[in-house]
Amino acid sequence: MGLTHSSTGRGAVDSQLVIRRESPADRVIALAGNPNVGKSTLFNALTGMNQHTGNWPGKTVTNAQGRCEKEGRGFLLVDLPGTYSLMAHSAEEEVARNFLCFGAPDAVAVVCDATCLERNLNLVLQTLELCPRVVVCVNLMDEARRKGIHIDLKLLSSRLGVPVVGTVARKKRTLSAFLSALEQVSQGEAPSPLQVSYPHRIQQAVEALLPLFPSHWSGRLNPRWLALKLLEGDPALLRDISAYLGEDPTKDKALAAALLEQRETLERWGFGGERFQDLLVSSLVSTAEKLCQGVVTAPGSGYSAADRRLDRILTSRRTGYPIMIALLAAVFWLTIVGANYPSQLLSAALFWLQDRLTGLFSLLHAPDWLHGALVLGVYRVLAWVVSVMLPPMAIFFPLFTLLEDSGYLPRIAYNLDRPFRKCGACGKQALTTCMGFGCNAAGVVGCRIIDSPRERLLAILTNNLVPCNGRFPTLIAVLTMFFAGTAGSSLGSSLLSAALLTGAILLGIGLTFAATKLLSTTVLKGVPSSFTLELPPYRRPQLGKTILRSIFDRTLFVLGRAAAVAAPAGLLIWLMANLTVGETTLLAHCAALLDPFARLMGLDGVILLAFILGFPANEIVIPIILMAYLSQGSLLELGSLAEMKAVFLQNGWTWVTAVNVALFSLLHWPCSTTLLTIHKETGSWKWTALAFALPTALGMGACILLTALARLFGA
Repeated sequence: MGLTHSSTGRGAVDSQLVIRRESPADRVIALAGNPNVGKSTLFNALTGMNQHTGNWPGKTVTNAQGRCEKEGRGFLLVDLPGTYSLMAHSAEEEVARNFLCFGAPDAVAVVCDATCLERNLNLVLQTLELCPRVVVCVNLMDEARRKGIHIDLKLLSSRLGVPVVGTVARKKRTLSAFLSALEQVSQGEAPSPLQVSYPHRIQQAVEALLPLFPSHWSGRLNPRWLALKLLEGDPALLRDISAYLGEDPTKDKALAAALLEQRETLERWGFGGERFQDLLVSSLVSTAEKLCQGVVTAPGSGYSAADRRLDRILTSRRTGYPIMIALLAAVFWLTIVGANYPSQLLSAALFWLQDRLTGLFSLLHAPDWLHGALVLGVYRVLAWVVSVMLPPMAIFFPLFTLLEDSGYLPRIAYNLDRPFRKCGACGKQALTTCMGFGCNAAGVVGCRIIDSPRERLLAILTNNLVPCNGRFPTLIAVLTMFFAGTAGSSLGSSLLSAALLTGAILLGIGLTFAATKLLSTTVLKGVPSSFTLELPPYRRPQLGKTILRSIFDRTLFVLGRAAAVAAPAGLLIWLMANLTVGETTLLAHCAALLDPFARLMGLDGVILLAFILGFPANEIVIPIILMAYLSQGSLLELGSLAEMKAVFLQNGWTWVTAVNVALFSLLHWPCSTTLLTIHKETGSWKWTALAFALPTALGMGACILLTALARLFGA
């Protein structure tokens, strides 16, 4: 994902960002819209790979910028977070509103879903109050036609007073008129769009404040919108307005007195507090309803009968959960089977390069210790991490994105909303948990979609309880060697391994619920918040774009972070395996020191040390164990699982050891990449330490309990 931090300084509002224009003549276009309206598809279709991603300064919300051209005119698109409203109740809504208010875009494109236009017009009307230079992009026109929905775009344009263009974002030929409308709106005289009519008493209050505004404010903020927000009195927004204007509007004596008087008048009429905002919302809804009269002609609901039939199956309590589990098992089976061959090819290529590097060091007469540290240490660990981690991620993330693009993931959130709410969390945590299967660091970043800070922390702290694909190699190897190896064929073995892995993951999900409940009743007490969960129509995913997006936005981003911490770890492991105290290596000394406690957990000192040294990347745990057992000075992996199992049995492994290794692989501290991400997202070492301690305590406790029970029954 290539996340960066860019800021315009405290003199500007927190949610502004640095605009990267390639040419001073580029028009800056803010791209706004509800979730699931095809805004990202439109953005990707227009910008291609000419994009930059980062963080909104001061916010844990991702921004994206991309450039496109039409007949020599450059457009710099800023993709705002998907939001249903600009009356900010979440970080996403706040970012979208603040950029429209204070980011000074040359124009705003509001993307709407043609199959449910009336609901989307709520955001259009709020945007028109902030910026008159608006183009309404009615997307998904093909889906609307399939459902028998007809939209009179010209009539809607005349009623709104701004251009309205129909598009099908997947088809680039439909985007030319959209870019032409953007060029028309972003230059010349600003349009005079429709104004929402509010209740008479609110209109009077607004009219009373307008004459008191200094003239230089009107060129920076819409006076009518500013009057409404002063009457509403949202403290966070008022701080942002003051920072943007360079002065506090409420410090002006005449304006402050008039504002107090109008608020008291509204209060007497019963229009104060929450009632004020309710009246604003109802005015927007009724205006949107009137706009659609005669504009939208539909035979019935835009939600198709086929979608309803599918939802009766996929969201049913009887069938929804079994289908989820079956899909999970299928994804893991495809990941296990599909990753084997490319992983072997990649490993062969990387270790062929290692041999070339060894030859180069020999040619340069480099000392053995330098070759060992850089090639057998740093490079070899990097090679293991890349060859083991890249193929599963390159399969898992596209599969996950396909489920996301098809519209199935919101159904998973719907199904899991109830159990998460019982634990004091919300259904959105289900989506971040699913992302954690690919990489816990990506899952932690995904927690940004959760609005409530308390519930976001719950999701972050428990995300590591489901295994990422970095832990899959250890889990798969141990489960296959000791429990699935008796299957009659490679197909049977892979299916049984996938089934056992699914069982381990279901255990992790169960522990996620338990840990979430524990935290929500202790250090993170609170009432679960409500949230809007839209079930979008099922859509056919775009395979090519899905693969590219998942590889560049997720796979390479996570792999880069893992490689950055694996390189120094490789040097440390090599040093410990080659430096001796007396006749014994540091690796052996440390393993002996850890052995008594490890035996209590049903492990041994070598295994526990391998988990500790695997802190930068879980993929290197098994190679470290083998290196220590075989007294080698660098990482290695044997050619077959049978050979590996023989080494383990010679060093005292039993089925109890294997179960404990699998259990501790499932439940132990997050890797360094995930911990760095947790600290970055929370800004707190306290929460980072708790994220480290929680799964570790659960894992150690579970291993000690299992070992005690096994010894009690003579196993």
